[in-house]
Amino acid sequence: MKIKIILPVIERLLLTLWVGSLCTVGSMVVPVLFATLDRTLAGSIAGKLFTLTAMLGLACGSILLIAMIVRSGRYDWRAWLVTAMLVLVAGGQFILAPLINDLHMRGLTDHADFSMLHSLAGLMFVLTAVLGLVLVAAGRARPD
Repeated sequence: MKIKIILPVIERLLLTLWVGSLCTVGSMVVPVLFATLDRTLAGSIAGKLFTLTAMLGLACGSILLIAMIVRSGRYDWRAWLVTAMLVLVAGGQFILAPLINDLHMRGLTDHADFSMLHSLAGLMFVLTAVLGLVLVAAGRARPD
């Protein structure tokens, strides 16, 4: 198969996997965890799921971005959205998550900083999912 045929398929699969994982974990799995398990256990499992989702997103997003640029030969609005998603994921995973975990390990889960960081991480997660859904709804780029 020609690369021009394969790349759009790879892009759609990567975007589907990434955005699907965000929506599934964020809107179904984590709420069920907190509805059925005690708060500490649910939070621990949710944290692990968010880490896995972030790693999956960084891998899918990086490959997706490269494929988009190779295929189109330019950095279009879709590439900018993927870049924004990658920045949000990386910021959440490598900046906010360690700060949240540090406060958690020190027993400061009732502290205002913990609440603020947790809310910011949640907002970044939702924004990443929304940007991904925009890409899904827009469909693939027109062939050049």
